[in-house]
Parts: sequence; C-alpha cells; structure tokens
Amino acid sequence: MSEPAPLIDQFQRRISYLRLSVTDRCDLRCGYCMPERQEFLPRKDVLSLEELHRLALGFIARGVTKLRLTGGEPLVRRDMIELVQALGRKLGDGLEELTLTTNGTRLAEFADAIAAAGVKRINVSLDTLDRAGFARLARRDSLPQVLEGIAAARAAGLRVKLNTVALKGINEAELPELIAWAHGQGMDLTLIEVMPLGEVEADRFDHYLPLTAVRAALEARFTLADSPHRTGGPARYVEVAETGGRLGFITPLTNNFCDGCNRVRVTATGQLFACLGGTEQVDLRAALRSDDPDRALSAALDTAMRIKPLRHAFVIDRPGAAPALARHMSMTGG
Repeated sequence: MSEPAPLIDQFQRRISYLRLSVTDRCDLRCGYCMPERQEFLPRKDVLSLEELHRLALGFIARGVTKLRLTGGEPLVRRDMIELVQALGRKLGDGLEELTLTTNGTRLAEFADAIAAAGVKRINVSLDTLDRAGFARLARRDSLPQVLEGIAAARAAGLRVKLNTVALKGINEAELPELIAWAHGQGMDLTLIEVMPLGEVEADRFDHYLPLTAVRAALEARFTLADSPHRTGGPARYVEVAETGGRLGFITPLTNNFCDGCNRVRVTATGQLFACLGGTEQVDLRAALRSDDPDRALSAALDTAMRIKPLRHAFVIDRPGAAPALARHMSMTGG
C-alpha cells in the first residue's frame, strides 16, 4: 500500500503544523478576546476524546509533524491530560513535537503530567505582571495562579515561552519591563498584534498597537539583532543584547507572513479552518462520524488543501469597524 500523500496546498506550501482546539471554554475573559457573557458551545457539539485522537492521527499520517493543543483554555477540559498522553505516544513515530498554549491558571496542577507525556515546551499567555491590570484585562484576579503555574512548568522541566498581546494604552508602557522579567527568568517572549476576531465590548481600534511602533520604541532602550531562530510558527525573532534573551514578533497586520504558512486550525467541533483570517472551512466532524471515517477524513483534508487561501485579509483601519470575522479566537483555537 502506498504512503498517504503529504498535505500540500494550491500554492505549494507544505502543511506540517496542526493547531487543534479541544474546547472553546475559558476561565478568563480577556477583553480583546471575548465578551464577559460569552456563549459557549453545547458540550454535545464538541469532539470526544476518541475523535480528537483519531483526527490527530489522520493528520500525522498525512505528514503533520507538529501538533499544538489549544482552546479556549485547553486545561479546563477534564480529559485533556488523557489526550496529551495518547498523542505523546506518537512522538518519534511521525510526530516530532507536541505542545500546547495555555493561560496558565491550571498549569500548576498539570505541569508534571504534561512533561511526563513527552511535551518539551509550552506557550503561556501573559499580558501584564500588574495584578490589578491583569484583573481588569482578564476580568478575573488570577495572576498569582498564572505565575504559580509558570513556576511549576519550569520546575517540571518544560521550556516556557510567553505570548503577550501588545495593547495601546493598556500594557504598552509595561512591555520593556515584561520582556526584561521574562528573559531574567530564562523565558523567551513573543509580542502579538491584536487580531480583529469576534465582537467584544471594546473597540479594538482604540487598543491596536502596531509592532513596528513597538519595535522602534524598544530600540531606544535595547539593542535588537535579527535572529534566524524559528519555531515553526509565524513569529520572527530578535536577540536582545542587554537581557541575553530572545524576543518574537507576530505581525498579522503590519507585516504579513502568509507566504510561508505551514499550518491549519481545527476547532473543538471538528471544523477545519484553512486560514485563521478566512472563512474557508471543511467539516471534519462529519468525516469522523461517517461510515468510513479514515477515507472520509483523508478526502476532507484534500479539500482543505484546495481551498486554503494565499493570505488573510485582517485589517484594523478605523474606529468602530466590524471585526474581520464574526467568530472569536476562542472558537477558532488560539
């Protein structure tokens, strides 16, 4: 029997990276991500543990070598660690890296189990070190739990990279101190431009901070040197001479990086989105629940490669503009 064909889209980009959401639920309510009264999916619509595992195996069979588990907040799902353990058994057998993105609130509880399953590094979202500022932004007073979780992850041997959304007038002035703190703790940090996904109470235009401006401001304080370092995602890195650490920039708005896209996202309901910033999607849940799930899944992945667009169309160019897409980041998989 011939080997399954690798996933290559119509622009000859090889897809080797899957971001798989296990839930749309989250225990925080960060203002740029979702409204306070977010409506979550009925649990019956979410893929089961077995379906998530089978789906991941289907991607690995087609050449996906890196898998990131996301949410919402993945660690609020009760059987999450079982999935991590099951997927960890594929490391070295088609899967090169298994990782996850978390807000860190439950990391202290699960860090040891995550590391034991074969995960080597994780991303933790952290936008401020100010407790009051964190509570305002996340609408939950959870900074102590996040910092405890980061410490537990590092004690378990996990490499931690921080993800920070740069927000004008909110954490803008704190970014140099946050970078210095992260590097002093031995952690990389990546800055991210706010993305126009889903309706939230605030106007994202008011808080949109181009990372071109952030980098210019940082260069007045730090010596930044471009780095060839890559992790398989969209971040571009610099070395910071004064801290000895590495700083990443993810710039969907000011410096489009789509030409090198190597990834797709699957929601907790099994909807494959060929582009974070597009509407092109394929129903993998229907394939998984069909009479011949393996064949149907492979055919659905072929369809996804044909419809994956060349680039997204994100823009934040005026006050009061509607979001680029109605769905929230927590729905797509952060």
